Amino acid sequence: ESDTASEVSFRLNRHKKTPSTGSHSSDMASVSSVSGSVLSVYSGDFGSVDAQGTVEFALDYDEKNREFQVHVSQCKDLAVVDEKKGRSDPYVKTYLLPDKARMGKRKTSVKKRTVNPIYNEVLRYKIEKMVLLIQKLNLSVWHNDPLGRNSFLGEIEIDLASWDWSNRKLNWYPLKPRSLSAVNGVDHRGVMSLSIKYVPPGSLGPKNPPSGEVHIWVKDVKDLLQLRPCGVDSFVKCYVLPDTSKKSYQKTRVIKRDTNPVFNHTIVYDGFHTEDLKDACVELTVWDHEKLTNHFLGGIRLGLGTGLSYGISVDWMDSTQEEVAFWQEMMLAANEWIEGLLPLRSL
Repeated sequence: ESDTASEVSFRLNRHKKTPSTGSHSSDMASVSSVSGSVLSVYSGDFGSVDAQGTVEFALDYDEKNREFQVHVSQCKDLAVVDEKKGRSDPYVKTYLLPDKARMGKRKTSVKKRTVNPIYNEVLRYKIEKMVLLIQKLNLSVWHNDPLGRNSFLGEIEIDLASWDWSNRKLNWYPLKPRSLSAVNGVDHRGVMSLSIKYVPPGSLGPKNPPSGEVHIWVKDVKDLLQLRPCGVDSFVKCYVLPDTSKKSYQKTRVIKRDTNPVFNHTIVYDGFHTEDLKDACVELTVWDHEKLTNHFLGGIRLGLGTGLSYGISVDWMDSTQEEVAFWQEMMLAANEWIEGLLPLRSL
């Protein structure tokens, strides 16, 4: 099912600097005009492969360097994602739970065209042992898709408090279907699956596109707070801050009576200069729709989290470590879809 949204115009207003007393010139930042169009919506479920196979890894804690190490060796008999070509392009991703945002994700390289990938890579976390022992390790395997439509292939979750740290050997573990604790945020507001992409001006050919574009593809949200017995009627709002005008505002359709809504809605804002990316912030919020008032369920803010926008101190430039890493990855990989699974939080 697809949504088609009409074109909108969007302006990113830079903050005006107030000139100091006695200044002869009106020291004012130029206003950057960003006209945005909301483009087509992608459809389809890209995560519907049944988990199967095993993963071989070992855990160790380096006391000297205060470093937690996950030695990812290999996987066997993974699910095939592309049935026609009989292929999967798998990689392994790890999180420390429950506070995914604080420590961030680690991931291996992608191995092409194999259901038996060999990695022999070590994923490292700088963390105190006492803190580590109240965490769980979530290790998941994913098929990498160049369009950002990555498919979940299975996972394993380990309670590190009860782990035998004298065991440093590689062991095989069966991959399991998605668990709820892996996708819950710190305060259990749910998790949003999305992809973002930055297309620099002229990167697709002469004057194509004429200005930079930020593509935001909201795929789905899992495990939303259920405020009523019949479920939740949810939708997602999007602003590109600092602009909070109606021209910046976009939203998805409402998905009724579902705590795991699938939106598959893509928004494109054009008119971005590359330097705007360090001062702008994409705010995505999820709301429960009711006739009289909408209830806030949770949100994310994608930006550099510096606390500053165009030199002005702002409270909304407060991205978590994980949100910052996601935005930075987009800035460094022009024209590539960057996929993420981000916990919703109270903003």
